[in-house]
Amino acid sequence: MSYELIALLMFSSMMLMLLTGQRVFGAIGFVAVVAALLLWGTGGSQLAFSSAMKLMKWYPLLTLPLFIYMGYILSESKIADDLYKMFHVWMGPLNGGLAIGTIILMVVISAMNGLSVAGMAIGATIALPELLKRGYDKVMVTGVIQAGSSLGILVPPSVVLVLYGMIARQPISQLWMAGVFPGLMMASLFIIYIIVRCKIQPELGPALPMEERQVSWLEKFRLLKAGIIPLAIFFSMTGLFLMGVTSLVESSAVGATAATIAALLKGRLNRKVMEDTIRKTLGISCMFMWIILAALCFGAVFDGLGAVKAIESFFIGKMGLGPWEVLIMMQLSYLIMGMFLDDTAMLVIVAPLYVPLVGMLGFDLVWYGVLYTITCQIAYMTPPFGYNLFLMRAMAPPEVTLSDIYRSIIPFVAVMVLGLILVMIYPEIAMWLPNQIYGK
Repeated sequence: MSYELIALLMFSSMMLMLLTGQRVFGAIGFVAVVAALLLWGTGGSQLAFSSAMKLMKWYPLLTLPLFIYMGYILSESKIADDLYKMFHVWMGPLNGGLAIGTIILMVVISAMNGLSVAGMAIGATIALPELLKRGYDKVMVTGVIQAGSSLGILVPPSVVLVLYGMIARQPISQLWMAGVFPGLMMASLFIIYIIVRCKIQPELGPALPMEERQVSWLEKFRLLKAGIIPLAIFFSMTGLFLMGVTSLVESSAVGATAATIAALLKGRLNRKVMEDTIRKTLGISCMFMWIILAALCFGAVFDGLGAVKAIESFFIGKMGLGPWEVLIMMQLSYLIMGMFLDDTAMLVIVAPLYVPLVGMLGFDLVWYGVLYTITCQIAYMTPPFGYNLFLMRAMAPPEVTLSDIYRSIIPFVAVMVLGLILVMIYPEIAMWLPNQIYGK
């Protein structure tokens, strides 16, 4: 049996197991270990062991539980509630103002936790009821919250970019910096869409009634204090890291500590908050560790087979595709997989194939990490099994139907595709900041 056929058999077996409902790490790890035993005999059993040891020695892995903890403690302690009150007062007088404030809120939340799940939870529980109560169109606002929450995996400290950096062996600091301008650009495109849409159809996002606008300037400035804590947490974490005061792991520890102190100063750090935060942090962290372990094992078997060289030969040699055509096909495959899998599963399934191939084609792997993450954002919102679609359905009130949720994402997916195309055409959008900081 040829190595190409073995690689294809491994990939199809893994996909079949995933379609039967097996856990991602179980399907990937099982296929990898069985393939290793069949190919190399008892010596192949060392692959899983060596991958586990490699995982345990990965010092940057400490950032994962710390960032996840930080996101959950901010969410559970309701610090984001204060932020939304501030945006409500300052942005409410505009048509679509609360929807714009929701996008800004999502950017702030993303800059504090690096997860889309936390943004979705905050948006669905805090922003959605307020928007619906004030007469906003339910289709538009569900799209706003889903699109805004997806920024969590692009704006630093993105956990997805940390995972990509570990698997692709790229510096996390440069990946984070590469995600800054694309993340802000995406948020700006969302805001522009909301402004234009509400200008054409004001009934979709009515301004606040006059009686709710009558807030003194003193009260408005008092509410601005709600933004001080998130900014302080973000600066203590990212600012110190960029200035070279802290390392990546130290930065994540500073952020987690700052978030805990903020919850304590607010008087919201009680036993229930800590129990919920620690339980959720352990659950997510262990899931990520198992997935990375399985991915390392799977990647080792693929490297041993020479599957990457075979794929490169197939696309460039036999099909005659150029580097950009291969890259576009990769992005399309991510979009298709995203209809059925989450971002982590997509990364660990195809990273052993795509990451080395991207490097061989002459593309920057940091820039490609941003492309992958934006594509994940789009995949999060595409039917039939987009991750954010089902999160929204689980959290939304009964009057928001699944049909409403599916319709709501159409314009925002179009905006995301535009953002992806812009980053592909103009790599400087992603690479200017890391090049300036690190002199690449």
